[in-house]
Amino acid sequence: MSELHLAVALDGAGWHPAAWREPGARPAELFTARYWADVVAEAEAGLLDFVTFEDALALQSSSATAPDERTDQVRGRLDAVLTAARVAPLTRNIGLVPSVTATHTEPFHVSKAIATLDYVSRGRAGLRVQTSTLPHEAAHFGRRTFPVPVGEPAAEAADHVEVVRRLWDSWEDDAEIRDVATGRFLDRAKLHHIDFTGPYFSVRGPSITPRPPQGQPLVTASAGAVAPGGGSVDLVYVTPRDQEEARAAADSARSPHVFADLTVFLDGDGPAAATRRERLDALAGQPAPTDAAVFTGTPAGLADLLLRWRAEGLTGFRLRPAVLAHDLPLITRGLVPELQRRGAFRTAYGAPSLRGLLGLDRPASRYAATPA
Repeated sequence: MSELHLAVALDGAGWHPAAWREPGARPAELFTARYWADVVAEAEAGLLDFVTFEDALALQSSSATAPDERTDQVRGRLDAVLTAARVAPLTRNIGLVPSVTATHTEPFHVSKAIATLDYVSRGRAGLRVQTSTLPHEAAHFGRRTFPVPVGEPAAEAADHVEVVRRLWDSWEDDAEIRDVATGRFLDRAKLHHIDFTGPYFSVRGPSITPRPPQGQPLVTASAGAVAPGGGSVDLVYVTPRDQEEARAAADSARSPHVFADLTVFLDGDGPAAATRRERLDALAGQPAPTDAAVFTGTPAGLADLLLRWRAEGLTGFRLRPAVLAHDLPLITRGLVPELQRRGAFRTAYGAPSLRGLLGLDRPASRYAATPA
C-alpha cells in the first residue's frame, strides 16, 4: 500500500478554545514570527508533508454564524499568506499551505501571492481555498449582500480556482531570457492573455509574476467548497466520523488526494488524554465545537485509527492539535515514530517540492505551443 501522508492544521495556540491557557502555549507570542517559525520547525522535524495556516476575514467566534463578545478566548490572527512567506526561508522541506477566502479575495491577487510563496519556499507552496456566507464578513467589504443563493459560493470558488490556475500558466516556463549581452530579458511571445470571462470574474492577464517553480502550486479545499466542473482541486479535506464515512468520502472524492481532518488530544495513556480534554472543556465552559471527528488517546492508538481509515481509500490526514504546545510534539515525536515502525511513513523527505512529496507531476503550461 502507498505511503500515508500527514499534515497539521495550525491555528493560534491550538484548536481548543482554551489552548492558550495551557502551559507552554506562549499566548504573548501568538502574533510574532518567532512563534510560527518554531511551530513549523517542529512539524518539519516530524517529516510532515505540509502545514496549513488558518485564516478568516472576521474575528474568531464561539458561534458559527455570528460574532460574539467573549474575551476569554484568542481573538485576532496574522495573515496566513504573509505568515507562510515569513516562515518559508527558515524551512527546507515542508509544504506551506495558507488559507484564502475566495469569496472576498480577487483571484489575480491570490495567484501572484501564492506564486511568490512558491518562489520564496523553492517549490513548496500550496493554497487552501475556502468560502464565506457570513454577513458580518461581507460587511467588511461592502460589495455584496447576503444571504446568497445556495451553491453560489462554491460555484464562484470554482471560477476563482480556474482563474488562479490560468494565471499561473500565463507565463511559459522559458519566457525569461535574461541575456545581458543582447539586452533581452523577456520573450514577450511567451506571456499569454488568459481572457477569462465567467459569471463572477473577467480577467485578461497575464500575471505579473513568472510561472511558479512547481508550475501549479498545490490547490486544496474542503469537500464541497469548490463546485465540480470549474477549477480542479489537487487535494480535498473531508470530515468523516467513523470508518464507514471514511470509505464513503474516499469513494466520492474527485481529487488525487483525500485527507481526513481529525482533532486530536494525545497523551501517554488514554485516561490522561481524556482528563486533559475534560479540563480544557471546563475552562472553556463547554465542549469545543468541531465539524471533524475527535480522537482522544495515545499516539499508538491514533496510528491504529489512521491505518484503518487509510485502508478505506484515504490518502492522508490533516490533524488538528487541540493544544499546539502539547499535541504537536506528540504527533511529531510519538505518532510519526510509531507509523515509521509499522512501515507506513517516510523516514526522510524524498522530494524537493510539495507536489513531489505528494507524488504529483509538474504540469506543463496550457498555453505553451510545445510544452517544456
